Amino acid sequence: MNLKTKITLAFLTMLLLLLGVSAFTLYSLNRLDRSARNVLRDNLYSVELGQHMLRALDRLQAQEAPLDTQAKQRFEQLLAREAGNVTEPGEQQVVDSLFSELADTERYLASDTTALQLWTAHMGQLRQLTYRMVGLNTQALTRKNEAANRLATEQTGYVLALLTFAVLTCLLFVLSVPEAAVSGLRKLSASIENATHQDYSNSIPVEGHDEFGAVARAFNRLLVQLQDYRTSTLAQLLAERNRMVSLVNNLDEGLLLVDENRRLILANPVAQQLLSLPPEQLLNRPAEEIAQQNDLFRELLRHLDTPAAQRPTEAAPVLTLAQHDEEAYYRVSVNDVVSFNEVLDKMEFVGSILTLRNVSEYKKLDQAKSNFLATVSHELKTPLSSINFSLKLLQNGKVGPVNEEQQNILATIKQENQRLLRLVGELIDVSRLESGNIQLNFQAARVAEVVQFAAATIQLQLQPKQLTLDIQIADTLPAVRADIEKTTWVLLNLLANAIRYSPEQAQIHIRAALTTEAQPQIRISVQDHGPGIAPQYQEKIFQRFVQIPDKNGYKGGSGLGLSIAREFIGSQGGQLWVESELGSGSTFSFTLPLARPE
Repeated sequence: MNLKTKITLAFLTMLLLLLGVSAFTLYSLNRLDRSARNVLRDNLYSVELGQHMLRALDRLQAQEAPLDTQAKQRFEQLLAREAGNVTEPGEQQVVDSLFSELADTERYLASDTTALQLWTAHMGQLRQLTYRMVGLNTQALTRKNEAANRLATEQTGYVLALLTFAVLTCLLFVLSVPEAAVSGLRKLSASIENATHQDYSNSIPVEGHDEFGAVARAFNRLLVQLQDYRTSTLAQLLAERNRMVSLVNNLDEGLLLVDENRRLILANPVAQQLLSLPPEQLLNRPAEEIAQQNDLFRELLRHLDTPAAQRPTEAAPVLTLAQHDEEAYYRVSVNDVVSFNEVLDKMEFVGSILTLRNVSEYKKLDQAKSNFLATVSHELKTPLSSINFSLKLLQNGKVGPVNEEQQNILATIKQENQRLLRLVGELIDVSRLESGNIQLNFQAARVAEVVQFAAATIQLQLQPKQLTLDIQIADTLPAVRADIEKTTWVLLNLLANAIRYSPEQAQIHIRAALTTEAQPQIRISVQDHGPGIAPQYQEKIFQRFVQIPDKNGYKGGSGLGLSIAREFIGSQGGQLWVESELGSGSTFSFTLPLARPE
């Protein structure tokens, strides 16, 4: 029998008991009511009639002569009513005797006799018979009242017994049915609680074929499937974990993982070797605590604390470490890890990955390249200078006359030779920058003077395109701390590029103003109205040997000018960048720190 049928039968039984108790109680009350009504109708009415008859006799007997016919008629009427309400044994004989005595009294009245004794005898006989009639009904009333009391007591006992049985039966259902409904839920709740703690062995015992039995069987099947799924999932997770651990441990570069609470949660063997610390002194420890004990980790933490927007975009920093009695170079890379939180429906920061990649081989190759460029540049500079001197002699005619066609050829050769000299000079500057041998001559300088000198130098290059310079520099600008020669070189390079890409009869704007940062600097800008630079090339143009596509077909540059310019400005404590949109020209800007007051 299922649980629903049990509960339904329990409620139906309770309802039937309630109806039975109510019906029996109504029956008992109705029976008592009928008994009381019979007593009132049969006996109490006769007693009342007898009392009224006695009062009528009192009125007749109070007369000296029997002349009160109204009292006599009243007695006759009451006697007639009593004759119609005879209910007790012997009562009929008494009523007949009353009728007979009343007839004798009427004959006495018809004889015109006035004997007082005879009248008194008749009245006494009527009174005696009336008392006997009242006595019979009074005895019957007492007897029936006792019987009614016994019946009431009996019915009360039956009602109490039936009510007790009903209450006990209801209590049985109240205690058993909810327990039967809740016991299964308790077992299910306990099993679910164990399952939440990954204990799938606590199954529910199947004790019947009701709903809970079906639920228990289904839940036990679910536990078996969960156990199988957990076993297979754990095996897959362990396999994936072992695979990932093997990959991380076999990496040829150092790998560190710092969580969002700045605790180090992963360090592969290469990182442990570079930090010279065992795993127990690294894992699950605060990053600041490790940094206090390890200089290399403190340097890595410094790069980690650098905001992502301010981290180098061209090349990650390179650390020089002593390894096996020789210098090793490791490039530091910091990547922030974000993950989507489905509960909060947003992206959240979950940690950072620090990698140390061994770039010693590349560094050696780069150094060899730099040495080769420096050697070639120095070796080329002398013959190119000699060629340039010889070309001047040929053009001057000191070694013999030269015709016009030969002059044109010499001019072309000289132009190409000058380009080679500039390229060699730029290569020499690059080699100096890479070796760190560049010498800076810092001094206080007025921006207006530097700009005027560069503008005067560039005037001849403005004439072929009929370009003009628009210079707006306030005389109140403070002096900057800079290398005047190299700053002028940067400004001339920017102006040369602006002239190259500006349309004819256009203006080139030169601006200088004080920035509003916490540490103010002077910002110098060169704006042209050329074709502009696409966003994907705006950072690449500052890389070495990079040239953006030119629809005008210009290929005279080496791709080193802007790279050297950024190095010159960066070495002076400033920044160089570009702001441009296609079709709207470009604005190259650089900043220089203010000169310290003496």
